[in-house]
Amino acid sequence: MANVSTATVSRALSTPGSVAEGTRRAVIEAVERSGYRVNQTARNLRRKQAGAIVVLVPNIGNPFFSRILAGIEATASKAGLNVLIADTRQPQADEGPLGEYLHNNHADGMLVLDGSLRDDFFSHGNHAHPPIVYACEWSEGTSLPSIRFDNAGGSALAVDHLAGLGHTSIGHILGPLDNVLTQERRRGFEAALARHGLRVRNDWYFDGDFTLASGANAALSWLALADRPTAITTSSDEMACGFMSELYRHGVHVPDDVSVVGFDDIDIAERFIPALTTIRQPRMEIGEVAANALIDLIRAPDRTPVGTAFTKVLDATLIVRSSTRATAEA
Repeated sequence: MANVSTATVSRALSTPGSVAEGTRRAVIEAVERSGYRVNQTARNLRRKQAGAIVVLVPNIGNPFFSRILAGIEATASKAGLNVLIADTRQPQADEGPLGEYLHNNHADGMLVLDGSLRDDFFSHGNHAHPPIVYACEWSEGTSLPSIRFDNAGGSALAVDHLAGLGHTSIGHILGPLDNVLTQERRRGFEAALARHGLRVRNDWYFDGDFTLASGANAALSWLALADRPTAITTSSDEMACGFMSELYRHGVHVPDDVSVVGFDDIDIAERFIPALTTIRQPRMEIGEVAANALIDLIRAPDRTPVGTAFTKVLDATLIVRSSTRATAEA
């Protein structure tokens, strides 16, 4: 119907950039008239491809990951790839099930959002793993590509904002101590304090694990102090919200009694009362950039060999809302 050869039809459908635009349009119109649908399963079998990528997430229930996953899904869908998601913190998510994706051609590539999985986790005997890209989190010393956020820079922005409001006593709620994001955000926090001539006090660090509950526990620790910091930075918005809500239960008001800065800019941050000043991570962009990097590795492995490290760092943005205010002395 398009007056072209079978080979040309195949190229127009599988690699449209390899044929002239007029030819491609003629083929598409003919395909639409005929009602033909590409058998993706058969195509993938011929190409020895799975037609899917796997995303490893440390906690699917964490709302932080929602927009990253949305960015991955939108990008993968445009490339004709399905997205499979596995929660690495589930009891059954050990090397057995994940090995199926890694070494049995169930996935063409893998995006890893869990920095606790070290490079050697992906090696199994002499089997080569498919292309892998870290997104958001990463493993220290990795030889794998990584798309990440400027965590230290974001934490420094939070301190700069509070110092600019006149705060000289600033505390920090940590994430899990073995987490690379916690370490980077603490590094940025301490560097910014030093730049402003402010001291680090160990009793103004509060334990946390990125959850609402740990933020509430940090509030109880803050309340128990005789000498309290007038401002708090946190390693996640969830902890900031838990901190503020627990203080409210004890008659302490944000920002009148203490200023609070979150980290991530998840959806609840803008709607919380008071609206949370926070560090915005471009989560959708992280997902899109990471997915595109993985797709490039899948489609052109010779250009960037599997296992070649490269890092792209996305910038931090301070979002000022209602949970911070100037000190009386400012």
